[in-house]
Amino acid sequence: MAGNCGGELGGGFGSALLEALFTQAPVGLLIVDADLRVQRVNTLSRGDRGTAVAGLLGRPVTEALNTTSPEGVETMARAVLSTGVPVLDRLVVGRPTAEPGPEHVYSVSVFRLQDSNGLVLGAVISLTDVTEHERERARAAVRDAARKKIGSSLDAITTCRELADVAVPEFADAVVLDVLETVVRGNEPPLGPLFGDEPMQRAAFKSATGRPGAFAAGGTSSFPYPTPYTQSLGDLEPRLVTLDETTSWPAADPERGRALREAGVHCMIVTPIVLRGAVLGIVGFYRSARPDPFTADDVVLAGELVAFTAVCLDNARRFTREHTIALTLQRHLLPQGNVSQVAAEVAHFHRPAEVSGGWFDAIPLSSARLALTVGEVAGHSIHTATTMGQLRTAINALAALDLDPDELLARLNDTVMRLAAERSALPPADPVHDEPLRATCTYVVYDPLDGECTIACADHPPPVLVRPDGTSAIPDVPRGPSLGDEEEPFAAARTRLAEGSILALYNHGFLEGYRATSHETARDRLRQVLSGNERPLNELRDDAVYSLRAADRPEDDAVLLLARTRILGENQVATWTVLPHPEEVALARERAIRQLADWDLTDSSLATEIIVSELVTNAIRHGAPPVQLRLIKDRFLTCEVSDASPAAPHLRHARTLDEGGRGLFIVAQLAQHWGTRYSGSGKIIWTEQTLPQHPVRQPE
Repeated sequence: MAGNCGGELGGGFGSALLEALFTQAPVGLLIVDADLRVQRVNTLSRGDRGTAVAGLLGRPVTEALNTTSPEGVETMARAVLSTGVPVLDRLVVGRPTAEPGPEHVYSVSVFRLQDSNGLVLGAVISLTDVTEHERERARAAVRDAARKKIGSSLDAITTCRELADVAVPEFADAVVLDVLETVVRGNEPPLGPLFGDEPMQRAAFKSATGRPGAFAAGGTSSFPYPTPYTQSLGDLEPRLVTLDETTSWPAADPERGRALREAGVHCMIVTPIVLRGAVLGIVGFYRSARPDPFTADDVVLAGELVAFTAVCLDNARRFTREHTIALTLQRHLLPQGNVSQVAAEVAHFHRPAEVSGGWFDAIPLSSARLALTVGEVAGHSIHTATTMGQLRTAINALAALDLDPDELLARLNDTVMRLAAERSALPPADPVHDEPLRATCTYVVYDPLDGECTIACADHPPPVLVRPDGTSAIPDVPRGPSLGDEEEPFAAARTRLAEGSILALYNHGFLEGYRATSHETARDRLRQVLSGNERPLNELRDDAVYSLRAADRPEDDAVLLLARTRILGENQVATWTVLPHPEEVALARERAIRQLADWDLTDSSLATEIIVSELVTNAIRHGAPPVQLRLIKDRFLTCEVSDASPAAPHLRHARTLDEGGRGLFIVAQLAQHWGTRYSGSGKIIWTEQTLPQHPVRQPE
C-alpha cells in the first residue's frame, strides 16, 4: 500500500480525523479565527460538558481559558498569527471556564492556520493538563534540595532552619519546628507516645507572607489537648488538617487558633519528628497564600522531609552530647581557679574551642620554686581531650621528680611516643588508629630565691618577658622538636628575672586571636598590652583578652598564662655551710632551733631538729663536701641539705635488730613531703613541713 506522506488525506480520513480530535483526544483543543474568537472546542465527550463549552463559540479566547495572566494565551496567539512561528509547550496556570475549581497547570502550544493561498484563517491552541506532572516535579525538586541543604552542620537549630528554608515557599507558605529541649541539650529523646505537655523549644520558623503571628522562633512551647499536634504526638502519625469555620479543635488552643486565622491558614500538615520510635519534636507545614490545599501526596513528601531531618537532627544531638562530654572532660582535666603561689602571682585565661587539646598549669615545686607550662595536643575530638589529660598528668608526675625543663620534655616525649605506639596497635576500625599524635609544650621553672628562670620549648612559641620597667623581650630559647617526633635532644635557656617581672606563656590559638599577619606581629601586640606591668595582673590578663578580635567559633583553644615573679626576702631564708666533721651535726641542730625561734615556729622545733640531724649526718657520712644546710619559710618550712655527691639515699625499712637504716624513714614520717633534687654540683635532699600559719608575702 502506497504511503501518503505529506499529502492530503482522502476518502473521508480528514474529516474523521478532525472529528476524533475534537471528540475523543485527551488533549484540549481550541480553534480560533483571525480575531481570536472561538470557532470550535474539544468537548472530550464528558457528560454535559459539551453543552457548557458550546456557549463559548464565537467568544474571545480569553473567556475559554481563565489564566493567572488573562492576556497570556491571547498574546501568544496574536504573535503566532503575525509571525507564523508556532509556540510549543508554554506552561500556563489557569482553568477552563467550563471547569470551575482549583487552577491547573497546562502545557500550551499554538499553531497558525492558513489556506493554500497563504491566507491566515486563525490558529489552533492545544492544552495538555500537566498539573500532576508539575506538582511531582516540584516535589522532586524539594526532595533534591533537602538532600543537598539539610544536615550541612552538626547543630540542631541550624538543621531545623535548613528544613524551613527548603520547604518555604516551594512546598508551604510557613513552617514551624518545635524540638524537645532534651534533644537540643544532646540528651536521649523519649520514646513515643508523648502527651504534648513536654517542654519544647521553638527551633525554627519561616514564613513566605512575612506574618509570624505566634510562630516566631525562640522560647518554649507546649500543645494543649486535644489538638492535631497532641494527636500526632500520641500515635506518631502525620495529620492533614483543613481549617475553616467548621473546624472545632482551635477551641482547645485559642492562642494558636487565633494566630492561624490571622495568618489566613486554610490547610496544614502536622508531622512528628520520629527516629526509631523516639520523638525529637514536631513540624507544622501551613498554606495560606496559595489557594490549593495539601494533598495525600504532599503528606508523603512532608513525611520524607521530616524523616530525613530526623536523622540529621539525631546526628546533631549525638554530636552535641559528645561535644558536651568532651568539654566537661577537658574542663575537669584542667586546673580550676588561680591557686596562690609563693614564687609568683599567677593569672590565666582559657577559651575552649571545638574540644581542642590546649592545657596550662602552675605547679608548685620543692624549695618554693614554681613550674609553669602551656601546651596543646593536635586534634579536635574527645580523644584529643583525653590525651591532653594524660600529658598534663604526666607533666605533674615528672615535675615531682624535680627534673630540669629539658630533661622533663625528653621524658614527656617518651610518654607521647608510647601513647602513639598504643594508638597504632588499636584495631583498624578505631577512629584514632591512623590519627597521628603530636603535641607542643613550653615548660618553665622559676626559683624565687635567686630569680633564676629555666625555659625549654618543644615546638611551642617562647614566652614573652616583661621587665619591671615596662621593657619586654622574647627570650632566646632553643626550639626543640614537637612531642611525638623521633627522639631528639631538647635544650634549655636560663635567665635571671628581677622581682616584679612578668612571664607570659601562650599557645598558637591565643596568637591567632589577634588575626595578625604573623605570629611575630601578634607577639608584638601582646608585648604592648603587657608593657604597663605596674597594673594588677588580672587587669593585664583581661586587657590582653580584650585586644583579641572576635571569632564566631574558634578552631583551637586559646590559652594565656601570666606570672608576676617574687623574690623571697632575707628573713625567709637561712643558709649555713657545714664542715665535714661529726661534731658539726650538733651545731647544725642548734642553728636550726635558733632560726625557728626567730621565725616564731617553736612548735616545729622537735621535728625539724630530728630532720636536720638525720640529713646532715647522712651528708657527712655518705656524701661529699661541701655540705650546706638551708631553711626556707614560706607556705611550708623547707629543710635542704646539699652535698657534692651524686649518689642519692634510699628509704629503707629496717628490721627490729638492725642497728641502722631508720634515719630516712623517720624523716619521711616527720615531713609532709621529701625528695631528692640534682644540681650541677651534686644533689639536694629536701623536706617540707606544714606550718600552722604560712602567710604569703604580697608584692609591694
